[in-house]
Amino acid sequence: MKLTVLGAGCWGLTLAWLLTNNFDDITVWGRAQDLSEDLIKNKHCSKPLEVQLDSKIKVTSDLAEAIKDADIILSVVATSGTRDVCENLKKAGIKSQQVLVNASKGIELPSLMRMSEVIKDVLPEQKLVILSGPTLAKEVLQGKPTAACVACEDIETAEFVQKACNVPNKFRLYTNTDVIGVELGGSLKNVIAIASGFAHTMGLGDNCSGTLLTRGMAEVVRVSIQLGANPSTLYGLSGMGDLIATCSSPMSRNYTVGSMLAKGKKINDILSELGSVAEGVKTSKAVCELAKKLGIEVPVSSAIYEAVYTDITPEELLSKLMNRKLKEEERYV
Repeated sequence: MKLTVLGAGCWGLTLAWLLTNNFDDITVWGRAQDLSEDLIKNKHCSKPLEVQLDSKIKVTSDLAEAIKDADIILSVVATSGTRDVCENLKKAGIKSQQVLVNASKGIELPSLMRMSEVIKDVLPEQKLVILSGPTLAKEVLQGKPTAACVACEDIETAEFVQKACNVPNKFRLYTNTDVIGVELGGSLKNVIAIASGFAHTMGLGDNCSGTLLTRGMAEVVRVSIQLGANPSTLYGLSGMGDLIATCSSPMSRNYTVGSMLAKGKKINDILSELGSVAEGVKTSKAVCELAKKLGIEVPVSSAIYEAVYTDITPEELLSKLMNRKLKEEERYV
């Protein structure tokens, strides 16, 4: 079988490395300007993480050649570039029977579409699966075990990807048919991860961390249910599992963004220093717009939006969160 990975960033290269022995043929595609000479010639990348790919893996900027005869096409491009890549896939001759697996976590602006909605908008007949879960790339490259879920309304397609991409002892996959819940859990938790990094760097303590995770999770569930998700999905791998991992680890780019915001750095300087995409930054804007549209409150996400896009100080932000009107804690069954 052939696997094509779209996106030569940190997670895309990590997945190509992880799945090397699962496929006879693997091709990594990236835009010409994103492919270093070291990656093309030596199958090696050193930033933002060091990845050494197997010599059998091809690296190319030719999209038509990359997807030719691929059984699974794994999309790991930034959410802001997903629509454009899908338009190019259509031009490159992608076939409807080829399974497109999206591993990017975010919401498109200004449309507020989930990635599956964006993909289906451009490629309505495409077989589509969503991959999401607690998958910090550095730990995966260290050979540490994790699990994720593959979601598709057609369970047989999900099972096909599950069997093809499961890696014994390293990468355990579960199937799910709740595409909405899996996508939103993976996307919205990125905003809470920024809040977690923010609180940790301010030295607010473990009680505050526990509070943020719990109240942040309430926001993720609140928004997701309104958009059609099954609440139980949000307490699975793509929701609670991913939330715990990204909110607890400095390896998370979103956590790192929060940490740097707490030090008083500006978002443009942070992203420049980071050198890679932190989806929670744009998602903070998207979730606030969604919440306004749905008529619900998302105080933690709103606070992060303010931290990213305004000059509010960390102390002012904490005061706003802690001194909101008192209310009853909601319950989800």
